[in-house]
Amino acid sequence: MDRRERSARLTDQLRGQSCGAVAYDVRLFCAVHDIFTYPDIIVTCGPHQFLDMRRDTITDATAIVEVLSPSTMNYDRAEKFRYYRSLPSFQEYLLLAQDAVRAEHYVRQPDGAWLFREFLSLKNEIELNSIGCRLKLDSLYERVEFDAGN
Repeated sequence: MDRRERSARLTDQLRGQSCGAVAYDVRLFCAVHDIFTYPDIIVTCGPHQFLDMRRDTITDATAIVEVLSPSTMNYDRAEKFRYYRSLPSFQEYLLLAQDAVRAEHYVRQPDGAWLFREFLSLKNEIELNSIGCRLKLDSLYERVEFDAGN
């Protein structure tokens, strides 16, 4: 399942709410670090905040989803996450492994600390409270084929 399909799962649940998901052709600007990133899926709540009226560059995000690959997983977990945490609107980070059923979910706490939970079963559901969604891992991993060794 590609990011457009995963985004569609979120979009279906967000229909009628103030939050919306975008999954392609949009970059995220983190002003504190003066850096642009390209998340797999960005969820914003309320009107999009664009950089200099550029419709391809968002400056806020409530939740971000990244699909981990061997070449990007360290960057996604460390530097990219540090950039995202600098966004005042950012509340939840979901990392999905592509080589196994594994989701890493980070939630900003009221004191600014981040709570980490890991999900390893297709039976698991992940509550994304900041955007009012519940994602089932069996749905996110639908049609994903893993190598026999995993």
